[in-house]
Amino acid sequence: MKEISEILKAHSQAKAAGKKTALATVVKVEGSSYRQPGARMLVTEDGLLTGAISGGCLEGDALRKALLSIHQQQNKLITYNTSNEDDSEVGLQLGCNGIVHILFEYIDDEVVNNPIQLLQQLELQRKDAVVATVFSLKRQATQTGTVLFYRENETPIYGNNTLPDILEDAKEALSTKTTLVKKLLDEHENEVLADYINPPVSLIIVGAGNDVQPLVKMASLLGWEITIGEGRATHATKKRFPEAKQVLVVKPEQLLENIIIDEQTYFVLITHNYKYDLAVLKLLANTNCNYIGILGPKTKFNRMLDDLNNEGIQLTNEKLNNIYGPIGLDLGAETSEEIALSIVAEIKAVMSGKQGISLKYKTEKIHSTTNTSCLI
Repeated sequence: MKEISEILKAHSQAKAAGKKTALATVVKVEGSSYRQPGARMLVTEDGLLTGAISGGCLEGDALRKALLSIHQQQNKLITYNTSNEDDSEVGLQLGCNGIVHILFEYIDDEVVNNPIQLLQQLELQRKDAVVATVFSLKRQATQTGTVLFYRENETPIYGNNTLPDILEDAKEALSTKTTLVKKLLDEHENEVLADYINPPVSLIIVGAGNDVQPLVKMASLLGWEITIGEGRATHATKKRFPEAKQVLVVKPEQLLENIIIDEQTYFVLITHNYKYDLAVLKLLANTNCNYIGILGPKTKFNRMLDDLNNEGIQLTNEKLNNIYGPIGLDLGAETSEEIALSIVAEIKAVMSGKQGISLKYKTEKIHSTTNTSCLI
């Protein structure tokens, strides 16, 4: 979602300056690739790039293709074979062992529900959604482009030239929370990328000490929305945490009054105040929060459990599985910056369903394979 937000901001600035733009989207990958289907990049007519479709290896040629799309005002699909070391057409010689299909869409700001306007729907509320893009690998085929925005219990929003049978694919992607690439089996050999997109991570940091500052900086680099809650007005200030979306000076019992908890909400208890942390943990015991990290040794966490038990609050095994105390991956962290890194890494691992092991020891592919199939 961070990449999409940056693209929307860049487009708004380009539109205000009267600059034309094109949107590049990775719509399909065969084999290995640095970026997966759904990766996007905005290109302005003066060559400004926002977002990424690779690790930097394809952007140079992609810039030229995007400028051509802008000049001709039409969509184009380009295929890069990054495993072909003898590729004289683009001279990539990357050895990535993959084929990457990228759709370039000219953004006509006069067209209602153009690709950018469909992406803008994502920022209107904190709910997951699917953005569908139709393309064809057939030579000389007309490239339909990004044509559908779908969110559960809402009326689908269609762009121009949409195909009526892709709504079910969007619904499937949303229900399975998985990005899908499907063949439509029509005369144009069209395929659809049904891109499942989560709202941004909401990181609630309970505490506003100096060791919170590097944590906020690292989390903001990832595009997470950060809320800080603390009882000390001298510490919880916007000046100390300019990257935070909101900074609250609150008593522990008031904290959750200002927060919406959903599947993308993660809590970090780092006040260095035992009673404050305990009071917040007591409140979180009655929520569906799927991650609560508590700074401090195991003895502190066990003491908190004992104190809760003495008040008649017994955490279920499911809730205990969602509490990480001590917080963070075992990186050998000592400084506040290193501890912040271990915390961010653990949260990312938890949200991805990973154990946080070194990639050296993985026997399977690094990235999960996008579900690809035919529509029958």
